[in-house]
Amino acid sequence: METNQYLINHYSSFNEDARLMSKHGSVEFLTTMRYIDKYIKPDDRVLEIGAGTGRYSHALARQGYAVDAVELVEHNIEMFRKNIQPDETITVTQGNALDLSDFSDNQYDITLLLGPLYHLYTKEDKRQALSEAIRVTKQGGVIFAAHVISDGCLLDEGFNRGNINVSEYIEKGLIDPETFASRSQPKDLFELVRKEDIDELMSVFPVSRLHYAASDGCSLFMREAVDAMDDETFELYLKYHFATCEREDLLGVTSHVIDIFQK
Repeated sequence: METNQYLINHYSSFNEDARLMSKHGSVEFLTTMRYIDKYIKPDDRVLEIGAGTGRYSHALARQGYAVDAVELVEHNIEMFRKNIQPDETITVTQGNALDLSDFSDNQYDITLLLGPLYHLYTKEDKRQALSEAIRVTKQGGVIFAAHVISDGCLLDEGFNRGNINVSEYIEKGLIDPETFASRSQPKDLFELVRKEDIDELMSVFPVSRLHYAASDGCSLFMREAVDAMDDETFELYLKYHFATCEREDLLGVTSHVIDIFQK
């Protein structure tokens, strides 16, 4: 398995914890945790694949759950270990989402795949990561898989912020000139998809979808407004987001989705 050096370089300098702790970034974290809380039960075992610096793993361990984590990037593992508190039942090992051979079948009640699919660029690799996540999950267990959505990113980073030159991306073949679907490469870091891509990806697996939800909705697009909200307004915004995050007519404009399914 070839390691994406662009990925290593990015996460060796990027502060993922800070992103998830900003008001606009916390929407993704709070939404994901809200769905995890819906399904996790006392004494459940949790595996987080691609755990980063451990934002989710530590949160769950501090609630009393036993958590095992796998992470590819050494820098993230170092930060993960620094954040471990004495009362956490938690492990972290270096590994790749494509090969979880150190973990036995049907071992975990809750499996989190909240980052690896952002950085896999072929259908074969994506299905391998999903297959491994499903394999290590118990029958009846729940898997949470996160994806980056192309239209939300194009609207925000392209047309809104200008961080992406849309015309240039079309000329380079990275955006389809008719459908505006994205075509990602490893050097682009993030694999951008649409719901139909996710549906096709999942069609081969004998699992049942429980939820398909916008994990941040419009929060990145309107990040300045969200960050400027006072606490009362932000709580109201969260209430709105939670009430609408599964509405099909809004799902296309989110930057991230969480696909939740049961084995």
